[in-house]
Amino acid sequence: MMPELHIGELVAAFPIIQGGMGVGVSLSGLAAAVANEGGIGVISTAGIGMLEPDFDKNFREANRRALEREIKTAKSQTNGLIGVNILVALSDADDLLKTAVAAGADLAFLGAGLPLKVPEIWPPAEWEKVKTRIVPIVSSSRAAKIIFQHWEKRYHHVPDAVVVEGPMAGGHLGYKKEQLEDPEYALEKILSGIISTIQPFEQSSGKKIPVIAAGGIYTGADIYKFLQRGAQGVQMATRFVGTAECDASQEFKNAYIKCTKEDLVIIDSPVGLPGRAISNEFLKQVASGSKIPFKCPWKCLKPCDFQKSPYCIALALTNAKRGLLDQGFAFAGSNAYRIDKIISVHELFMTLKAEYETATQAV
Repeated sequence: MMPELHIGELVAAFPIIQGGMGVGVSLSGLAAAVANEGGIGVISTAGIGMLEPDFDKNFREANRRALEREIKTAKSQTNGLIGVNILVALSDADDLLKTAVAAGADLAFLGAGLPLKVPEIWPPAEWEKVKTRIVPIVSSSRAAKIIFQHWEKRYHHVPDAVVVEGPMAGGHLGYKKEQLEDPEYALEKILSGIISTIQPFEQSSGKKIPVIAAGGIYTGADIYKFLQRGAQGVQMATRFVGTAECDASQEFKNAYIKCTKEDLVIIDSPVGLPGRAISNEFLKQVASGSKIPFKCPWKCLKPCDFQKSPYCIALALTNAKRGLLDQGFAFAGSNAYRIDKIISVHELFMTLKAEYETATQAV
């Protein structure tokens, strides 16, 4: 049997975290289904309010409203663990974290930036009452060390766990293009470094800080491999797109089913990071130098220079989620081409458990 995953006082029956996928790909439907199977379901906050009628006029309130609704909907459908994924680079990241905590999210996974000042969102007395477990997502030992050292020195507290995301993940990647295929940056390599980096903080804080492996993990055998390498859990996103409960449109899911390995490409995101996506006519049009007209009433991402950007990435991803792939594109992990049919989240968990058991018997 797979071991449980303990993050603070929280216990997941299986060490599987469903990665947050925006815009709107992982909402309450998928998160609750994963939590009901004993994993940790995660709602993506990126652009979560974009389908609200007033988003273009009041994006902060629309995001807060949509996030609170999705968390409460998920919590009403499960007794399991529900987390949120928040990009530190979002202009309203602090608002979203406050909203998630107030709505009762069990965990907050913070990526796309260093969450150095998170405790300052609350006064010290209130911070001690925050029950939501904070989990940074990092891509290097250096980033993990900076976060943990800063929190320990300034707040006398450290994060409750850490996710280490390798270069085979989907979406925005915290690596340079030339690092993506470099063995020195493979998940197996950076995982061991981060485990070593975190150990002194476990000793000084007196608490267990689980390290969670992410990026390119697809099978139960992969889960077994990374647990054997010292991870306490894994984060998986791409494979959950191929489930009936995934909150994206059928057209979005079909893009995964139809894609080949060669269709998975690295793009230059308008926000200055490489990203892994499924090639389509929209991306080919952009690559040819075309500019897709758009209005930007809110500047949702801090590093986005919307005046120079060839297209609005938030709008492109929202269109894809809705099935309008001629007006956007789908981010995807390196194993997206392996998805060939839609199954239920329950079936997926049964498959992962069987694959894991087979892997344990093979050694």
